[in-house]
Formats: sequence, structure tokens, C-alpha cells
Amino acid sequence: MSAGMTVRAVIFDWSGTVVDFGSRAPAAAFVEVFREFGVELSEAEARGPMGLPKWDHLRALGDLPRIGAAWRAAHGRAFENADVDRLHEVFEPLTARVAARHAALVPGVVEAVRELRRRGVKIGSTTGYTRPIMERVGPLAAEHGFAPDNLVCAGDLPAGRPTPLMMYRCFVDLAVWPARAVVKVDDTAPGLVEATAAGSWAVGVAMSGNAVGLAPEELARLGAGEQARLRDAATDALRAAGAHYVIDTVADLLPVVDAIDARLAAGESPPAPPP
Repeated sequence: MSAGMTVRAVIFDWSGTVVDFGSRAPAAAFVEVFREFGVELSEAEARGPMGLPKWDHLRALGDLPRIGAAWRAAHGRAFENADVDRLHEVFEPLTARVAARHAALVPGVVEAVRELRRRGVKIGSTTGYTRPIMERVGPLAAEHGFAPDNLVCAGDLPAGRPTPLMMYRCFVDLAVWPARAVVKVDDTAPGLVEATAAGSWAVGVAMSGNAVGLAPEELARLGAGEQARLRDAATDALRAAGAHYVIDTVADLLPVVDAIDARLAAGESPPAPPP
């Protein structure tokens, strides 16, 4: 490790991390698309595989025993890849519409990114959304002040999360290396695994993300004890997925980057993920 090395890039996830506090859009879209095909999902079921590419997410939902049985009852046969294709055809434009209504930035994102750029840190992004969805969401986020240096979408590469390929694309796009000088910020397990698989630092986002799944006004109505319970549960899940640090929202990111800078300067690499 080179003496004095610092963080060279931060790669952000989108929904639940920099936009859409509570990751409301994708959860609602999964529930709605299955309903259109005669199968009811709970929001908790819809959120389970969150962070995967959306085709894979749909496939994972159909593989759940309860949902698979409901599909068989509604359609008279087992859930198949051809059904995933049909769902995805409906899901993509539906999600683009829903996500565009949930493109507000999470508070603190603009300020954190501004300071990172001042330090010379490059700003990248990966997402489980496809490029047609991001063609709606990206410009809206830019209007509010978040425009990363690159964007890697589900479907851009032969494989997405939880493989490290989207992270590798970020390294190339941003011309940053080594992997240990890069930080990934994400609210889902697959998004954190893509970071650790690439050899980068993984920072989990608890309160604005999928693990809690509440809009700011819903969260504000909860008592301190219930908020603490949700934070602890989300933190445990993100740590189990390999997060080296867990923060409430991106507004809390800069002290973590400082801590990682210190560890890099001391010659440390990201600890190996849990077995």
C-alpha cells in the first residue's frame, strides 16, 4: 500500500441511497406488476431480493414457495423464465413512471458529494434499475443537484449484482485504482456484495434504504425506541451482507470516508467479507 493513499472514488447506489428515501418506488412496482398478473405480494416479500437486477429480482420472487404456489393457482402451471420475460416487459415502463415520481434526493446528498468532489474524489454509480428507467430518473436527480461521473445500469454488462462487474466498469470509466481506494455506498445486500467482491470498501445505508423501507414522514411519526429497533435490525442485516461501516443516510458519509482514509494511510485493506 502506498503511503498517504486516500479514497479516490465513491460509487453510489441510487434508490434508497441517493434518491427515493425509503426505496418506495421499486417495492411498489414489484407489488403492482405481480398484481397485474393475478398474484398478490406483500411489500416485505417484494423487498426481499432488492438490489438484484430487476429480471433476477422477478425470478427470485417467483421462486419463493408461496408466490410460486400463488402463480400456479392463478395460471395453472409453474412459474417459468418466459413468465419473467412477460413480467419484465410490463415492469420496466411501470417502474420508469413510478421511479420518476420518487426521484427526490435524500437530504444531505448534494452537500456530501460537493465535499467529496472538493477533495478530488470521483463520483460513480451503479443501480439495479435498467437504462430505460434511469433515462427518466437520472435527469430529474441532476436537476436537484446529483449528477455522477458515470452510471452503470442493470443489463449493461453480462452480469450484474452481486457480481463485481459493475464495480469493475466504474473503475474503468473513472480511471481509478486500486479497488481498495474505492468506496461503495448501498442500501441492499447485493449492492454491498458487489463491493466486497471487487475488493472495495462497503458502506451500508440503514435508515433511508430498503431495510427500513419508510418514507421520511412515516419514520418521523415513530417513537425513538421504534426507530432504534429498525436501525439495529437494518444495521445487523447490512453488516451480515459485508458492510464495513453502516450509516443512517448519505448525510453521515464524510466521517466514514475520513476513517477509511486513515486506514488506507496506515496500510489497511478492506477486511474480507463474512463467510
